[in-house]
Amino acid sequence: MPVHRPFRELLSGGDRRSLGRSAEVLAEVQANPERTGELIELLWDSESVVRMRAADALEKLSRDSARYSEPFKAELLGWMAETTQQELRWHLALIVPRLKLTPAERSRAAESLQLYLSDRSSIVKTCAMQGLWDLSREDAALRASVTDTIRELTRTGTAATKARGRKLLTEVEAEH
Repeated sequence: MPVHRPFRELLSGGDRRSLGRSAEVLAEVQANPERTGELIELLWDSESVVRMRAADALEKLSRDSARYSEPFKAELLGWMAETTQQELRWHLALIVPRLKLTPAERSRAAESLQLYLSDRSSIVKTCAMQGLWDLSREDAALRASVTDTIRELTRTGTAATKARGRKLLTEVEAEH
């Protein structure tokens, strides 16, 4: 049986300008999905750099498949509402909308994302806008208000927010 290094050991050290060994952690979870819980637990680690890197690995994992995170949906929704760390917010804004959410869970996620639009970080705002758009794909009732929000942020946001907004509005127009 292979010896697995603790994810915390791989993700700690250095500062928030690097991702450390999060690519190794990502590959390990892809090869051993049963270790997803270990990665999820690190979102609550005492070190902000570990939390950030764990969230980065989890977000990259969710790009291919949300199945890894599905069993932890309740925890992710709760942490999404509670965390103030910008790196966690921008990753959770992208992860949670990729999950299979009930209407109530989708509403809860949308509330958190609406709050994220007031964050001081333009990355958090931009990711929240993307997350809202992704949620609205599964919820026609959200679509009109999310489209209005995107239009507003495309007029008033930072360069990154405006660029993402233009991309999303192109998708809106393509659907009509």
